[in-house]
Amino acid sequence: MALIDFKILPGIDKQNTTRGAENRWIDSDNVRFRYGLPEKVGGWASLVDKSIVGVVRSQHPFIDNSGNRYVALGTDKFLLLYFEGQLFDISPFDAARQQTSCTLATTDESTTVTVTTGSAHALEVGDIILLDSVTLPSGTGLSASNFEDAKFMVNTVPSPTTFTITSSAAATATVSTGGSTTVEFYTKVGPQIQTYGYGWGVGSWGGTVSGAVTSTINEGGTFSDSDTTLTLTSAAAFPSSGTIQIGSELITYSGKSSNDLTGLSRGANGTTAAAHSNGATVTNASDFSGWGVAVPADQTTLEPGLWSLDNFGEVLIATIANGETFTWNAAATDRLTVRASKSTSGFATGNNPTASRLTLVSPTARHLLHFGTETTIGTASTQDDMFIRFSVQEDINTYTPTSTNTAGTLRLQDGTKIVGALKAKESILVFTDNALYTMKYIGSPFYFNLEQVGTNCGLIGRNAAVEVDGVAYWMSSKGFLLYDGTVKTLPCAVEDEVFDNLDTTKGQQIAAGLNNLFSEIVWWYPTNSDFNNKAVSYNYAESTGVAGGVWALSTEARSSWMDAKIYERPYATKFDTSGTGTFPTILGESGLGQTKYFQHEIGTDQVNEDGTVTKVTSNLKSYDFEIETQGGGGDVFVSVSRFIPDFKTLNGNSDVTLAIKRFPSQTETSSTNSPFTIDSSTTKKDTRARGRYVNLKIENKNVNESWRYGTLMLDVRPDGAR
Repeated sequence: MALIDFKILPGIDKQNTTRGAENRWIDSDNVRFRYGLPEKVGGWASLVDKSIVGVVRSQHPFIDNSGNRYVALGTDKFLLLYFEGQLFDISPFDAARQQTSCTLATTDESTTVTVTTGSAHALEVGDIILLDSVTLPSGTGLSASNFEDAKFMVNTVPSPTTFTITSSAAATATVSTGGSTTVEFYTKVGPQIQTYGYGWGVGSWGGTVSGAVTSTINEGGTFSDSDTTLTLTSAAAFPSSGTIQIGSELITYSGKSSNDLTGLSRGANGTTAAAHSNGATVTNASDFSGWGVAVPADQTTLEPGLWSLDNFGEVLIATIANGETFTWNAAATDRLTVRASKSTSGFATGNNPTASRLTLVSPTARHLLHFGTETTIGTASTQDDMFIRFSVQEDINTYTPTSTNTAGTLRLQDGTKIVGALKAKESILVFTDNALYTMKYIGSPFYFNLEQVGTNCGLIGRNAAVEVDGVAYWMSSKGFLLYDGTVKTLPCAVEDEVFDNLDTTKGQQIAAGLNNLFSEIVWWYPTNSDFNNKAVSYNYAESTGVAGGVWALSTEARSSWMDAKIYERPYATKFDTSGTGTFPTILGESGLGQTKYFQHEIGTDQVNEDGTVTKVTSNLKSYDFEIETQGGGGDVFVSVSRFIPDFKTLNGNSDVTLAIKRFPSQTETSSTNSPFTIDSSTTKKDTRARGRYVNLKIENKNVNESWRYGTLMLDVRPDGAR
C-alpha cells in the first residue's frame, strides 16, 4: 500500500481535456481560490423586505456631508435610492408630457379603467404613469383614495388619447366618462433586454407614431403561427391595411372586415412567425417614422435601459442611456420625498445635452462629461456616438465653449460608438467598440488630452470593465484584456467555456464587479438566456505563476454588483423573471419580473427578504489523475482502497466523490460507496476503485455548510494489466 498526495493547483482549466489539464481543477460552481486553496463562497442576505420591479443594472454608492450613506439604483423603469435599510422612488417625471383634467371611465364588474387625455399622450403598453388630484365619476363604486398618488402600468392603448389601467377593485357600474385626474408620466428608461430591433427600437419605442393604437386578440383560442386572419377585440382604430406587432413578431395585412384583419403575411421584416395567446396585445405598427423606420433586424441593436450614475459633491448625477441628465441633491431637507429632476436645488441640468450614451464627472477637474452625445445641444437627432462634450469646470449646466471658460468638445475616431468610460488612477479610460483611449486633464487651452492606447480591444458592454490598483480589466467580444500602461491580453484558462457560450448580442447586460475582500473580479453574462445566468471570476492577486491564471466558474447570476466601499460588504442584485416586484407598488404590473437586493459575503446561505433560508450549493471537480504512474507504470491498473480527507475548514458536511476511468474518452463511473459524506470527525473512508484514472469531486448540498479544501491522500496499489 502507498499513500499518495492528490495535490492540485488553484484555478479552473477548461482549455485542455480532462486528462490534459494536469494538476488542475476542471469545473466549479460557487467556489473561489484563496491562498491557493479552494473554498465555497460566502452567503448572502436580503437588504430590504421588498423586491424591486424590473432589472437593476446600475448601483452607485455615495456619502453626503453629514455622513449619511446612500446607494442609487437604476432599473429599466425607475431610479431608486437605498437609505438606512429602505428603498425610495426618486424617478424623474417627464414634465413636458403631464396631462391635466383627464377623465375616467369604468365597466361594471371589471377592474379595467379607461383614462381619456386632452391631447395625444404617446403612451405605449408597459409604460408607467401616476395619477394625482383624482375625482371619480359618481356611481362607479370605487374609491378615489385607491387612485390618488398611485402608480399604474399602461395595459392597452385603444387610441392616441385613451389608455387603460387596472384598478385594485372592480367597478360596480358602467360609467362612460367623468371625474378628473392629472396624469404624471414616468420618464422612459428603456427596454428590459438587449435585442435586435427596428430603427431606434422594436415597435414604436422612441419613434414617432401617428396613431399609437392597440387592441387584443379575440380568437377564443390560440392564434397559430400560420393563421392568415386575425380577430381583434376592436379593429375600429386600425387602418384598412398595414402592419401590426404581436410580441416580437411583425405581421402585415391587406384588408379589414369589422374586427377581422385579413390577408396576413406572417413574420414580416425578418421577424419570426409565432403562436400567440388569446388576449395578447396587438399594436398598430403601420405608421412608424423618423427613428422608428423599420430596418432589417440584423442591422440594428436595441440596447437595454441603462443609467449612468455619479456624484458632483452631494448631488447625484443620473443620465439615462441615450437620454437626458437629472440631478438629486442629498443636501435638500426633503430629499427622500422629492424626485430627480433637471432643476434640483440649484444644480440645474436644463442646458445639458438631451441625448448622451453616458456621463461621468471628471475626478480632479470636476467637469461633467457627456460621451456619445449631441453635436447641437437640445437636438437629439444630432447625437454622435463618438462625440464627447464637457461642461465648464465646477458648473454642470454650462457647455457652450468661450474664450474665457473651460467647456469644450472632442471626437474619437476608432470605432463606431463609445461603449463605456472608467475612472482610472491618472486618467479617464474611454472605450469604444474597437479601441481604448486615455483622457487626461491638462488645463488651458485644450483642457483634456485624448490618446489612443489600443485598437482591436473594444469593450463589450457599458458595465463590463473595472479598475483596481491602477489596472483596468475588461471583457471584449473575443476575450479578456487589461491595461496597465499598455493593453494586454489577460490569460484565461476558461476562455473557450465563456466565449463559446456567450451571447454577444446582449453585451450591454454584462455586469463586472470587483470584490476586493478576496482580490476577485467577476463577470456575469448571458448564454442561452435573455438575462445573465453565468459568472466567471478572476483572482488578480494569486494568478502570478499559474498558467492561464486563477479563474473560477459559477451559475449564480447577478445583474449588478457594488464593491465593499462605503459598506463593509459587497451589495449585489439578482433578477428573477418569474416573480412580481413589490417596490415601487405598480397596479396592473405584468411581466416585469423582480430584483432581489443582497448583501454578500455573509453566512453560508441565501437569506430571503421574508427571513426564509435558501441553500447555497457548491461543487468542484478535478482533472483525471493518472494513478497508474504512481503504482508502477506501463499498462498496470491500480486500485484505490481508501482515502484520507483533508479540509482546512469544514462546517457541516461535505460530499466527496471518486470517479474512475480506464480510458480518457470513457464515461466515468463513481467508485463503490460514492459519494462519501465527510464531517469534521472523519479520519478516513474505505472505497473500491479500479482503473487508470481517478477524479475528485467536492460539493455541499445542504444549508449551513461551508468548506475549504486541503490535500486529499489516496491509498493505492498495483492491480493487474487487464
